[in-house]
Amino acid sequence: MKFYNRTSEIAELQQIKEMAYNDHSRLTVITGRRRIGKTSLILNALKEELIVYLFVGRKNEADLCNGFCDDIERSLSVFVPKMQSFVEVFRFLLEQGKRQKFTLVIDEFQEFININESIFSDIQNYWDQHRTETHINFIVSGSIYSLMTKIFQDKKEPLFGRADAMMKLKPFTTTVLKEIMRDYRQDYTNDELLALYTYTGGVPKYVELLVDNDALTIPRMIKYICQSDSPFIDEGRNLLIQEFGRQYGNYFSILNAISSGRNTQAEIETFLGEKSIGGHLAKLENMYELIKKTRPIFAKKGSQTVRYEVSDNFLRFWFRYIERNITLIELGNYKGLAQIISDDYTTYSGKTLELYFKQKLQESFEYREIGSWWDSKRSKKNEDSEESRNEIDIVAIKLDNKRAFVAEVKRQRKNFKSQLFESKIKVLKNKVLYKYRIDGQCLDLDDM
Repeated sequence: MKFYNRTSEIAELQQIKEMAYNDHSRLTVITGRRRIGKTSLILNALKEELIVYLFVGRKNEADLCNGFCDDIERSLSVFVPKMQSFVEVFRFLLEQGKRQKFTLVIDEFQEFININESIFSDIQNYWDQHRTETHINFIVSGSIYSLMTKIFQDKKEPLFGRADAMMKLKPFTTTVLKEIMRDYRQDYTNDELLALYTYTGGVPKYVELLVDNDALTIPRMIKYICQSDSPFIDEGRNLLIQEFGRQYGNYFSILNAISSGRNTQAEIETFLGEKSIGGHLAKLENMYELIKKTRPIFAKKGSQTVRYEVSDNFLRFWFRYIERNITLIELGNYKGLAQIISDDYTTYSGKTLELYFKQKLQESFEYREIGSWWDSKRSKKNEDSEESRNEIDIVAIKLDNKRAFVAEVKRQRKNFKSQLFESKIKVLKNKVLYKYRIDGQCLDLDDM
């Protein structure tokens, strides 16, 4: 698959490079979840430049640095003596930066924590001394978001305040996903576009895997995901163990509960056997950014009307189908797994369609606030019926703060109940949108 998107990020990286080469060295930090395309971005943005690329694997420091010396010698075409500590390697690179202009990329930078944590202090020391007299475009990237944030944004850490720019990569936009489908499956249906969004979350590597394996119809996507050597099977577990380390058990259980539809703290605690999880929820939201609180639009921040959502769409899918059916996978029953995913697709993708439209509205830059609305009070009759709930899928406030867009999301328009929707809008207007002119609409697959 060809390289897509990242236009603004490429422009920013090239601008920073020019400042580093023409003024003095700059440090850029690039973060983002595993498989989001950090390395591809760097190499595509600076493919015409002289690059020293160093990957921090989990090795002994001396062994790692021996490899670094070979990489530097090959990249800069200079003699590099053998060095066994990173402080020597970094000092050597800074000396080279006084004589020539180049880009230094250190990938999986957070792994230095597992090799020699004093490396961060050494980098800070020599960077502060020589930054203004060198011309190095210094870029560090890392997949473990919580650690990268700690290294560069925690006031207690030596590299706090040293980054000239921080960039967090996000999944592909809805526009880019459409472009990819047009390029590789010209006669695609909107349902296939929705399936691509549902199963990959727009994460570039997962999209690339489906494209490169000609798996862009719904049956082919499911077949590719559900095979013994599929990278999708272990991906969620590997991603989260990398992030959480040995303490992943409770976090896994919480994410599993939320992905299963238990979206209040009380429901999650009941699912976990009445275990207190307030601290874990706070870390998942604020430190790891894997879940987010949702409240009815315009609800106060202190409001107890809170629902939790898994903010990573791929993980939401992975927990619901892969983790939940781990027994099938252990038995090698991938055909059964594929059947479960296929049978449930219509139901599951209905919620994903709502997320798709919210993202599409966000990408339009026409709204100051986008969310949902629900009334915590329900009719005692038929409490689980749609009629009993005053709940609206999408409420978006225009930038002028005078107009609101309200939408009900249905896969098929025939399931839309216009009179019920109008009655919900009346309740919404009376309770929170009395100052706004409201435009209401049903959004379905045809509107993607």
